[in-house]
Amino acid sequence: MTAARASFAHFTVIPSIDLKDGEVVRLLRGDMNRATVYGDDPAATASAFAAAGAELIHIVDLDGAIAGAPRNLDSVRAIRAAVRCRIDVSGGLRTLDSVSAVIDDGADVVSIGSAAFLNPTLIGDACARYPGRIFGSLDIRNGKLAIKGWVETSELTVAEAVRRFRDAGVAAVIVTDISRDGTESGANVAIFAEAARLAHLPVVASGGVASLDDLRALKAFFAEGVVGAITGRALYEGRFSVAEALAAAR
Repeated sequence: MTAARASFAHFTVIPSIDLKDGEVVRLLRGDMNRATVYGDDPAATASAFAAAGAELIHIVDLDGAIAGAPRNLDSVRAIRAAVRCRIDVSGGLRTLDSVSAVIDDGADVVSIGSAAFLNPTLIGDACARYPGRIFGSLDIRNGKLAIKGWVETSELTVAEAVRRFRDAGVAAVIVTDISRDGTESGANVAIFAEAARLAHLPVVASGGVASLDDLRALKAFFAEGVVGAITGRALYEGRFSVAEALAAAR
């Protein structure tokens, strides 16, 4: 078993904490002007997820994604101090120094998206320095890649993007369906299954998870490479709990 696959020995439910101005928020379809605030204590939110059994928490620095450099490191450090489970941090990581800074502040895993396309050498350098600890992040809107906090579009195809990640040596790829992100409209399972087929890498699904049935549908593709799902708004809105999600994923 590869190191990447070993880190996903079973289908994994991954709660998400999106940070904007130090608060826990969720965006609607990636729109920074359509943010719902769910709390002002990210560490407390992370603690609740970890206490419920979460093995990995996905943290997105939304301000950093727009600025091109981390902007919520205080919150990352507070989360690291509050939980013992693994944390994955993304947003604004466009230099090797910023990747190192986030790892030094406690990230077990770092997800790199825009930088892999804006600075092609970065993803390979990061994977070489931190083997097994770098995820690629692939954000799709209407079949196109979105970059720079989802405000611009890349000309790369999905196939070209996943090939770049695979060649660099990422441990997994997070694929976000922006059209459904934050909408609770249901996961488009076909997008994630196709990404796994193209990538030949573990794929984590993100966007649209609205029910336990969505998690079960995604879990059905575990053998094909869909190894987990990120969920945010559905948790915050009480559609299901972390414990219920974990039970559905077993």
